[in-house]
Amino acid sequence: MEKYINKWIIIIVMIIVSSCTKQEEFLTLKPLDKYSDEDVWKSPSLMELYVNGMYRGANGVPFSWVGMSAYTDEASSANDAGHVLLFNQSLITPDNLQGWDAEGWFFHTQHYRWNDLYSEVRKTNVFLSKVRNSTYASTDTAQVNNLKGQVYFLRANLYHFLIALYGGVPIITQPSGLNEDYSVARNSYADCITFITHQLDSATMFLPLTNSSSNQGRVTKGAAMALKARVLLYAASPLHSKQSEYAPGYSKPELLGYVDGGNAARWQAAKDAAKAVINLGIYSLYKGEPSPGDSIAKNIAEYFYTPFTPEDIFVQYSTVKTNEDWGYNLGQFNGPNGYHCWGNQGPLGEFVDDYEMKDGSAFNWNNPVHKAAPYSNRDARFYATIFYEGSSWRQRPADVVDIDPFNKIQTGNVVDPAGNVLVVGVDTRQSIIEPWNGSFTNYFLRKYMDPTVDPLYYQQITTFRHIRYAEVLLNYAEACVELGQDAEARTYLNMIRKRAGQPDIPVSVTGDALRQKCHHERKIELAFEDQRFFDVKRWLIGAEAYKPTLGASIKYVVETTTDINDYTRFYNGTGSRNDKYRKADGTTWGTPSYSSEVTTGDPRAWIDKAYFFPIMRDETNKNTKLIQNPGYN
Repeated sequence: MEKYINKWIIIIVMIIVSSCTKQEEFLTLKPLDKYSDEDVWKSPSLMELYVNGMYRGANGVPFSWVGMSAYTDEASSANDAGHVLLFNQSLITPDNLQGWDAEGWFFHTQHYRWNDLYSEVRKTNVFLSKVRNSTYASTDTAQVNNLKGQVYFLRANLYHFLIALYGGVPIITQPSGLNEDYSVARNSYADCITFITHQLDSATMFLPLTNSSSNQGRVTKGAAMALKARVLLYAASPLHSKQSEYAPGYSKPELLGYVDGGNAARWQAAKDAAKAVINLGIYSLYKGEPSPGDSIAKNIAEYFYTPFTPEDIFVQYSTVKTNEDWGYNLGQFNGPNGYHCWGNQGPLGEFVDDYEMKDGSAFNWNNPVHKAAPYSNRDARFYATIFYEGSSWRQRPADVVDIDPFNKIQTGNVVDPAGNVLVVGVDTRQSIIEPWNGSFTNYFLRKYMDPTVDPLYYQQITTFRHIRYAEVLLNYAEACVELGQDAEARTYLNMIRKRAGQPDIPVSVTGDALRQKCHHERKIELAFEDQRFFDVKRWLIGAEAYKPTLGASIKYVVETTTDINDYTRFYNGTGSRNDKYRKADGTTWGTPSYSSEVTTGDPRAWIDKAYFFPIMRDETNKNTKLIQNPGYN
């Protein structure tokens, strides 16, 4: 009996030992769906995945429901998502950025906030600190150097946005951990510019001149150089040298800009940086020299939904094809409500009015010829950018095609001779099709819209250009203007205008008049590309940009007795409906009457404190060394 007991004891011990061994092996197994921190920095492929994840955080979602244009004098938000209207009245405080700090996939602005930007900065800091000690990186392979160059660029870009929004900020280059002292003072604006440009110089050393097709969308040497040109252009701008004009008495002007003079040298640095990109000789304007038979408006429109062009420098591609990723659905978000779209970035009337006539003269509502046909003979970029009354897009949805078989935008009203409304346009805020999605201004955004894609069922695979060659030319021209080099500035501005089919700027236009032409050209060329928001601030034109908004009013008068009787029968329910916004042959009822009117529902106001954002109170409570921006104490 004792023999059997001893035998079972041995077996049990063996089982226990075996179980412990198996358990120990099990506990040391690596999970199959995750990578350890140690694994990442040993593998170039995992390093690459880590860097890939930074791009979305750094770039945001530029085709969101609420884009940057709604926060400036480009567009009006049809639905006031997140209280954009309050933001545009400068009603921002250290406790509430009013619409800018809203959460959700539909706000492009949410990644342009203090916490979010610094969260992305921390990722770049982690990468650069880890890669220094990586056994793989120690071999200095081309792949790791390329990744380092990308991260230097991304960190520079994040700090670029931080200082554009907040002025001088703390420069943090090491990843902070738990139980560390987070009290860090703000660096001066000048220090931040030096830091950013050095980051971009480092990026330039490591990045390739071009990428292979499999790496499209990653930054290159040209992107780092072009971002440097933009950073230096912003730094030379009035916002950072005329602090006394908008923040008189502020005790720390060095946080907002330069305090040592020397602005000519800064404009020269901006000019040199832009010229360095030009001298690379690898970029050119898309169809920069139109052929005699070209539709220039079509050329320009196509550029914005054509991937992989020689004009692209730093771009963000989309790969979605169906309405699943709601954060990237530009057609649905911005198209006219008569197509069951949401019309959320309706171009402002005064923005539309800034498009020149084809002969280069200014459009003017007080000119009777212009007023009679405001959408005729305009700059080709107008037709590529704006949906207006009578413009064409694509076939209407099945439930709307009977109302508009002609596929012509309807933003007006049909009225009788006494002015009584008989029919409202299907794309207005009084439409029978989703009136809440109608534009306040009776204009809709056309730029980026591919007419071959039905926005109700498919998303466009549309490239967003964060930096393109046209901007580099405009940067160079602006620096030349500020240096008094008018002839050189006109040469480069006229390159942009030639592509648009506009006449050259006359040699008689010099000095401040040329500066205004330069600003105008940038406004029109880079419309709805996330540039105007920052240009308004750096040029100190907030009071001009944030004011009551304008829209168009269009009326067609039904003049004959027969026509009026037809309408009366229909609206009394005694007649059958034909298409009544237009006649059966597609022509309009009488001569249209156009006017420019102040819109309802989109008040604007400007307070100079809005040139910079407040540092939020929870940040200043955590870090007592942070000095608040002027106007927010």
